[in-house]
Amino acid sequence: MRIIQREETSMEKEIAGQHRGYFSLADIMYFAKKGCEAVAEDEVTQRFTSEELLSWNLLSRTNANFHRVSWQLTAVWVIGILIRYCLLVPFRNYSHGCCYRENRPQKGGICVANHTSPLDVLILASDGCYSLVGQVHGGLLGLIQKSCMQTSQHVLFERSEMKDRHLVRKRIREHIADKAKLPILIFPEGTCINNTSVMMFKKGSFEVGGIIHPVAIKYDPRFGDAFWNSTKYSMMTYSFNVLTSWAIVCNVWYLPPMVKEEEEDAVHFANRVKAVIAARGGMSVLPWDGGLKRKKVKESFKEEQQKKYCQLVTENGFMGNGNVY
Repeated sequence: MRIIQREETSMEKEIAGQHRGYFSLADIMYFAKKGCEAVAEDEVTQRFTSEELLSWNLLSRTNANFHRVSWQLTAVWVIGILIRYCLLVPFRNYSHGCCYRENRPQKGGICVANHTSPLDVLILASDGCYSLVGQVHGGLLGLIQKSCMQTSQHVLFERSEMKDRHLVRKRIREHIADKAKLPILIFPEGTCINNTSVMMFKKGSFEVGGIIHPVAIKYDPRFGDAFWNSTKYSMMTYSFNVLTSWAIVCNVWYLPPMVKEEEEDAVHFANRVKAVIAARGGMSVLPWDGGLKRKKVKESFKEEQQKKYCQLVTENGFMGNGNVY
């Protein structure tokens, strides 16, 4: 549910529609309004928390405030705990829901998908084998990675190497050049998003060439929350929450393969693939970097807004009264 009603107008339309070529003190109100909207309902950081449901599904993780609504509801919640912990956990069925299996990724290609959870890998791997591209982890996830490396070839990097984009692209390009190797599975967002939107796709995987196989993954939050908030839950805690949920239900769509068009750069190609995935999964498209989960907004984003306003104010190079600005 939205807290405020946003007016989806750009700076150019709202400010330039009133005046051009001079500064007005009233311009401050535009930036003040946008600041208040961001504080009241930030469309970015809310993607890094669990999706809100219209109704409570009797899971503590979804909304703990409903526990005290009435004793009758509390009793139902307790019964639900007994069912989930005593019946569902020991006899859990690990099927993953519905897959639309046309356009399956082929060897020598790159499979890209939106990222919500480590379960994304397991769900896709249950339909076919992939080589993974990702960062080396420690702990339980690192143990799983080491086991996977013994069975197939993957492209894993240390955190320090991930900063070397040329090295990453080189290894991916060498992998897809061998048509005997498994298709590479990449999550271009680089972090888990709560499955309500698709955020910025890193351009690296779209610069190496080859065929891109888009895959849309959409979980049904009514039965359980598949989103992994890695800043709040450890892998062990997350695994426990998943096992004690009602179920993990998801739809997977294998979309038609895509290639970069002539004269199209990697950024536009990545945005085109992202839009196709978001549209199929019924998710919104956001231009923001998922790395904002752990980092502050880059200065370049702030400077971009400042440059836009400066261009509006200094257009034609004159003040409204005819004086040089």
